[in-house]
Amino acid sequence: MTGRRADVIDYLCSRMQGLYSSEECRHIARMAAAAWSNTDESRFLIEPNEIIEISDLESRAEELAAGCPIQYILGKAEFCGETFAVRSGVLIPRPETEELVMWAIEKSYGLHSPRILDVCTGSGCIAIALKKRIPAATLSAIELSEEALAIAQENAERLLADVEFTKDDALHGMHSIDGQEFDIIISNPPYIPQSEISAMRINVTQYEPHMALFVDDDDPLIFYREIARTAQRHLTHNGWLMFEIHETLADKTMLMLAEEGYTDIELREDFRQKPRMICCRPGRE
Repeated sequence: MTGRRADVIDYLCSRMQGLYSSEECRHIARMAAAAWSNTDESRFLIEPNEIIEISDLESRAEELAAGCPIQYILGKAEFCGETFAVRSGVLIPRPETEELVMWAIEKSYGLHSPRILDVCTGSGCIAIALKKRIPAATLSAIELSEEALAIAQENAERLLADVEFTKDDALHGMHSIDGQEFDIIISNPPYIPQSEISAMRINVTQYEPHMALFVDDDDPLIFYREIARTAQRHLTHNGWLMFEIHETLADKTMLMLAEEGYTDIELREDFRQKPRMICCRPGRE
């Protein structure tokens, strides 16, 4: 297709009509068009009338029209200033998770060489971002999916981040870390109840891995409870347990953590003013 930059954006937006808001459509369209024309995204805002050519634009747009996330189409996602490889077998990093990383960095202040464990690491974005920002830290990460582990390792190697990745199950004690202690244990585990699937967009429900997203309605806190119980044995005396959480389950998550013996429980909102993060300490005599 040959045409003005603005026309290319309008065409791509028309193919995504009904899938996203108008603002989201335009953002996704600019990302796609910039990548496919090998130009900077800002050019589509600064020079909308410049004539460009993108080969096979109509066929390329088919995936966008089907709801495939732009990150999977391009094979990459931005997170904490780094570019991570993502494919269909791994969860796409979200901007709200960046805030959890920043909070963990705050909690690491004063620790000379903090030991940090990332549970349910997925693409490795949390562990790798922490290692890039706290070079003296020792980073370990656990993930059950072999496909996700392979992508996480690929990201670590490409971004030159020394992270130890291990296949293990967060719901069964994480025995690969037996005998180890950590100053921070951090996790963005599955937390969306299955009953919410019907109300979610197809770009999530039809493309992103369900094992990284969804839990049974009868026990939506299962990952938090099991990770919290394991963390009791592996956190240092003044260590921190940190979670990304479901906005509607904040009170229940805080109550569960208190029942499991955790203290200094703090809840934070994300940039959308939704309760999204929890930090706490293991209560010990």
